[in-house]
Amino acid sequence: MAEFFIELFSEEIPARMQADATAQLERICALALKPLNIVVKRVFYGPRRIALSADVAGEVSASGISERGPRLSAPEQALAGFLRKHGAKKEDLANEGDFWVLNKQSSAQPAAAFIAAVLPEALAKLPWPKSMRWGSGGEFAWVRPLRRAICLLDGTVVPIVLGPVVAGNVTEGHRVHAKGPFEVSSVAVWEEKLREHYVIADQTERRAKITEGIAAEAAKFGLSVVPDDGLLNEVTGLVEWPVALVGKIEREFMELPPEVRELSMKSNQKYFALRDETGVPVPYFAFVANLAADDEGAAIIAGNERVLRARLADARHFWALDIKTPLDRLLPKLEKITFHAKIGTQRQRADRIANLAEEVARALGGTAEEVGQAGEAGLLAKADLVTGMVGEFPELQGVMGGYYAARGRSSVVGRAISTHYQPKGPSDDVPTGIVAIAVALADKLDTLREFFAIGEKPTGSGDPFALRRCALGVIRIVLENDLRLHLMPFTKGNGELFAFIVERLRVKLRGEGKRFDVLDAVLASSVQPDDDLLRLMKRVEALEIMLSSEDGKNLLVAYKRAANILKIESAKDGPYEGAVHEGDLMDAEERALNVRLQSFAETLGLLLLEEDFLAVMTGLATLRPVIDAFFANVTVNAKLPELRRNRLRLLARFKGAVDQVADFSRIEG
Repeated sequence: MAEFFIELFSEEIPARMQADATAQLERICALALKPLNIVVKRVFYGPRRIALSADVAGEVSASGISERGPRLSAPEQALAGFLRKHGAKKEDLANEGDFWVLNKQSSAQPAAAFIAAVLPEALAKLPWPKSMRWGSGGEFAWVRPLRRAICLLDGTVVPIVLGPVVAGNVTEGHRVHAKGPFEVSSVAVWEEKLREHYVIADQTERRAKITEGIAAEAAKFGLSVVPDDGLLNEVTGLVEWPVALVGKIEREFMELPPEVRELSMKSNQKYFALRDETGVPVPYFAFVANLAADDEGAAIIAGNERVLRARLADARHFWALDIKTPLDRLLPKLEKITFHAKIGTQRQRADRIANLAEEVARALGGTAEEVGQAGEAGLLAKADLVTGMVGEFPELQGVMGGYYAARGRSSVVGRAISTHYQPKGPSDDVPTGIVAIAVALADKLDTLREFFAIGEKPTGSGDPFALRRCALGVIRIVLENDLRLHLMPFTKGNGELFAFIVERLRVKLRGEGKRFDVLDAVLASSVQPDDDLLRLMKRVEALEIMLSSEDGKNLLVAYKRAANILKIESAKDGPYEGAVHEGDLMDAEERALNVRLQSFAETLGLLLLEEDFLAVMTGLATLRPVIDAFFANVTVNAKLPELRRNRLRLLARFKGAVDQVADFSRIEG
């Protein structure tokens, strides 16, 4: 195998695009160079380059194909597509019967020639979220102007042409520390020389250096860095030679809510927030420079402190203006904001959320005070949308409303407003406390109800209104707070909406590696459908435990056997309804089964009422030995018609008893 290496060097690539672009480079090379049996070894990305190293065969082996194409009478477009697919010409075809047939032989081709022939066209199609066109004809598009390319096969240049650039063996290092081009002969030399020229090519190493560097600098002040993987990934894509530094924040800006200060630092300047040993925010920030300064970064720190001072002064201005106006006086402004053309304004939505939050709080057993607080928080939850701070930092919706509400109102109301969007993602906490829970559920349930009412439902991968996230939020809030709550009344009786929520529960279980087929079985039981998610999951967990036992596994086999017999025999003269005639139970095994089913039926209703699902499953498991004995010793299809029908009624009774707990036909295995 030969070493293949390619680097595409350009002006600065946006950090958010680098990883995807490298993945696309890997995909393109894997497809285009598949005839060379390519094995990708490593990929690299950074502010000004994406690169890939791989092993490839020394040549494309000789091959021959014989493939039938379109009919002779097919349209020219069909024939042209077939030829294009195989890179063939019409003279390569023969007509056999009613069809064109391609018989094509290709000789072995050196890897360098093959790469030069196929890779430029493939690379020109590398997709970017946004790209630029330039050059004499303006035909070549790339994310930023492409300056150089390296394409090597075992150290020898493969001079592919990509837009205005012809590949060679030359690249560049750091803009400041090591200006000018230099030659490379392999990926190892490339990586080593880049390091000599103040560029860490490997993104994983660069990220680790940033992590360790800011932690070490913070530790000099007895501080720690607030974890932020998203910011860390972004900074990794912004610097080639990371140097960690710490700057100071003026004390006057520490009066701002920490979310405001830290979001301003993060979104505008890519700074990391710091905490003291007790977790309290401190007047310091960490950041990463892209060069090592002679003055140990003093001038760079001063410059960044000056920029941050201006940013935080703007934030303080918005804060000072916003706190002058109580939230309830902002409600009229919500009448001018349309939530959705078919649903109404944000003010109308605020009224709905307030009413729904009160309903939920009552259903959860909240006191009169808690119900009132839930309604107040629900009404004010969207008021911060018209504040200056949220206008500047939309990410702080809810958070700022919580701060503004807490000034002159109950802290419970403020906390409910600040957390009503939660959980925003899988790692986000859920709200706790009746008032906060009620408002968060009301916000999500209102969104689901209103969009389902106008027919705006997720289709395929499309979910423009994040309804799947809303449904998952409802599920997590209910389950993680152990809430006993009937959801159907809060869906306005919309069964389709409840089914949508259950489907998200099924997806959640699948994602956690749990058995979603057991959920399906419980939902399909003959007991009335359960809209209490907590109780539903307790039934699922109890059934999972039972099915993991030997009794459970064998009972499942027996159930499916009984269901198959009933299905086959019912096609002849079924169904087998009505009571079992005890006088026609001839064998001891069928009498024992009948007695056990009678006992199970007598206790099942009470156990379900008491929600003792483990006892229900224990009772269900006791059916296993008697049904096994029945199948081992009793002939179901007896010669006497009445005996046969009675035994089939007994099997139907067995199946019906199990169906009250779960539909075992939906359980896999």
